Amino acid sequence: MAPNKRVTMNDHAAEASLFKRRAIFTFVCVIALLGVLLGNLYHLQILSFQDYTTRSNDNRIRVVPIPPNRGLIYDRNGVLLAENQPFYSLEMLPEKVKDIPAMLNRLKKIVPLSDDQIDDVISSLKGHRRFKPLTIKNRLTEDEVAQFSVNQYRFPGVSVEAGLKRNYPYSSLLTHALGYVGRINQRDQARLERENEWKQYAGTEDIGKQGIERYYEKTLHGEPGHLEEEVNNRGRTIRVLKSEAPEPGKDIYLTLDLKLQQKARELLKGKRGAVVAIDPRDGGILAMVSNPSYDPNQFVHGISSKAYNKLLNSKSRPLINRATQGQYAPASTVKPFLAIMGLEHKTVTPQTRVWDPGYWQIPGVDRKYRDWKRWGHGWVDVHSAIVESCDIYFYSLAYKTGVDSIANFMTPFGFGENTGVDITEESPGILPSKGWKRARYNQPWYIGDTISVGIGQGYWTATPLQIANAATILANKGKRFIPHFLKSVTTNSTEENPDNELAPIVLKNPNNWNIVSEAMREAAHKHFKNAPYTAAMKTGTAQVFSVAEDTRYNAKTVKDHLRDNALVIAYAPYENPQIVLAVVLENAGWGSKNAGPVARAMLDEYMLRDNGKTVK
Repeated sequence: MAPNKRVTMNDHAAEASLFKRRAIFTFVCVIALLGVLLGNLYHLQILSFQDYTTRSNDNRIRVVPIPPNRGLIYDRNGVLLAENQPFYSLEMLPEKVKDIPAMLNRLKKIVPLSDDQIDDVISSLKGHRRFKPLTIKNRLTEDEVAQFSVNQYRFPGVSVEAGLKRNYPYSSLLTHALGYVGRINQRDQARLERENEWKQYAGTEDIGKQGIERYYEKTLHGEPGHLEEEVNNRGRTIRVLKSEAPEPGKDIYLTLDLKLQQKARELLKGKRGAVVAIDPRDGGILAMVSNPSYDPNQFVHGISSKAYNKLLNSKSRPLINRATQGQYAPASTVKPFLAIMGLEHKTVTPQTRVWDPGYWQIPGVDRKYRDWKRWGHGWVDVHSAIVESCDIYFYSLAYKTGVDSIANFMTPFGFGENTGVDITEESPGILPSKGWKRARYNQPWYIGDTISVGIGQGYWTATPLQIANAATILANKGKRFIPHFLKSVTTNSTEENPDNELAPIVLKNPNNWNIVSEAMREAAHKHFKNAPYTAAMKTGTAQVFSVAEDTRYNAKTVKDHLRDNALVIAYAPYENPQIVLAVVLENAGWGSKNAGPVARAMLDEYMLRDNGKTVK
């Protein structure tokens, strides 16, 4: 008989307690997990609803910016100076091209590409975002577009794009006035972001770089529009959901006179220098030519490094706007202003006479300051001193007046400071004084420095625009305007500009204007004796380098770049001026002989264009 087995009795209470604890734990875990799930659902559906909705829409809705058409630029008579022309360009999306150099070498067999163009594309890749298009070649011909289109399947990531680009139909004629547009670079982008204007350039590739194009960029650019497109997972457009048209830039009309501009360019052919013409009735610039110049269209489409370096390193400096940045000694063109100063300060009177034996000496000093006329002019007064351009008279006047008085009197005429013209490329020139020399060179001012300033030489420099502006004030008998290019916006009508007119120069004796103007009228007689209109003029000849005291200047023995500059200021008609101009010819020699005829031709063009009748 088998032994008895021990019978174990289950503890139902303990088991029930264990089961209960496990059930509660499981229930708590389920509740916790449900809480987490509900929390996530709340976060996704409530808190982050807008964010995920936007992300979802971005996956199927693409916003494409539409750049505005740039405003056009016209001259005062409605002649188109800057237009927009359709163009085709070859674009590459770098992230979709595996081997760019190899692709370019294959591509040049289809579309002609020079080695320089290929090098420029490869160098442009540095710092370029790979998901942004990069231009391979601009201004494709129709044949090139057709040839590439047939072979496009062989070049993934490369495409032909169409658009509008700025074009300057008169090429280099207006470059230094109009400036040009060019591709937006990192510096432009940083500036636009800093000024909170970057969004306005969505889809826009170009921006004004110089001249009118830069100064009136906000007016010319316009406001971008956009397309909202529904796209599939491959990025193809299914339909257009919404379209907002861009607002084109506004057209602007300038005070420039194209025919007068062309005449100035013709007269400067083969010469280095500048011509500036101003309408004294409102300060509008009628012509501004700096020669030599360059074609701005090559900058619009992207100039090659080789072509840019050629311009940059040229000895003739075509990139410099000589009219507003060239700094020249004004020479004898400032003698009328100095004469007015002397009369106003009563340093001289209309009857004051000075003996001119051909030289002048500072009292107690042996050095002789020569007159341009070696044997002198004899006795001269203020009238004959201007007519004959007698240096001796103005040496004496400067000595008696002092440089600080000269500087104070000349400042309201616009010397030594920017004119405020509506382009950014401008230099202030130098109107010297004792304080200026101490600050600039940490040197004292010498009386000999004053003598040179008395004939517009020495430290005194001015731009052709400053000289023309000062002559305009003289022609207006003290009435002053800020020189400007803008005539009107959108319509060809003159708009009131309350900030354009400045406080006039008021003389103690207004007749002093007439004394000087009458002398300039007589000085013009040589060049205008057969003209059917009256004119006033003052020529000048500026030394580029100093000549020893007893050495006679001989242009034939001097290198070309060291020869004298020729200058002239003139206005017409004398009784009621309608045009004022300044001419500076670099290294041309005698002012009367070389700059005078240019002034006559310019005034003839403007005054006699209406069948030989004076413009009213």
